[in-house]
Amino acid sequence: MLETDILTALFALGAALAWGSGDFSGGLASRRHNVYSVLLAAQLVSIAPLLVLALVFEQALPRASDLLAGAVGGVFGVVGLVSLYTGLARGRMGIVAPLAAIIASIIPVCIGMITEGAPTLWQTVGFAIALIAIWLLSSDGGRKLEATPVELRFALLAGVGFAAFYLALDSFSGETALWPVFAARLASMSLLALYVSKRRQWSMPPRPLLPLVALTGLLDTAGNFFFVLAAQAGRLDVATVVSSLYPAITVLFAWLILKEHLKFKQRIGVLTAFAAITLIAL
Repeated sequence: MLETDILTALFALGAALAWGSGDFSGGLASRRHNVYSVLLAAQLVSIAPLLVLALVFEQALPRASDLLAGAVGGVFGVVGLVSLYTGLARGRMGIVAPLAAIIASIIPVCIGMITEGAPTLWQTVGFAIALIAIWLLSSDGGRKLEATPVELRFALLAGVGFAAFYLALDSFSGETALWPVFAARLASMSLLALYVSKRRQWSMPPRPLLPLVALTGLLDTAGNFFFVLAAQAGRLDVATVVSSLYPAITVLFAWLILKEHLKFKQRIGVLTAFAAITLIAL
């Protein structure tokens, strides 16, 4: 049991590292170009390498149910992503981002407790600390916590979308991992392309920006793959909560590379995130 929890936490930590790094590189690219074009281009770049990896390394043919679950997860992931960015554009980051992250974590944790039984005492404490860490890491430091109806609506949509994405990736049979991730990426890319074209927000990123865009797509795909491995290795709640600590990685990179000043809440958030990971893996 202990070895399983540690393995799950390690895979989930790999997802957090990849997603957090991808958010950092994607954030850099989005400072210089339209955010939706960056997201779509990143997914377009990552689809071909993912297909090649699936063809080379996956021995078993994918089940139709796994491909369907991956596609459904990809759709919900894009709904969550678009809702999050819309909420950030129309509301306050300090309310929308942490609230969406908390919702996205709580739903799989509750379902995991129902389907897999109650976690250990240390894991329960770790989950509580992790939720606090997620809020601290995602918050912009604002003091006013009352959410407007618009902020609440888009945070809820984003959180439910991301939670459904986690649940879909957890439903794979375990016989294959890369093919469902490929199906998720294909579905999310197609839906995002429709959204961007309908809003007429597509413009090709400039050539000097393409390596950063490609890195963003590859890191996001790697994060999805590690999350699938984590969910297949052990408990869904462990996989979800640990991987949801990815903002700590983004904050650390912003501090190390961009020399951005860490707010007090973010410093506490990074420390509590590491404490939560340690407790969850016990």
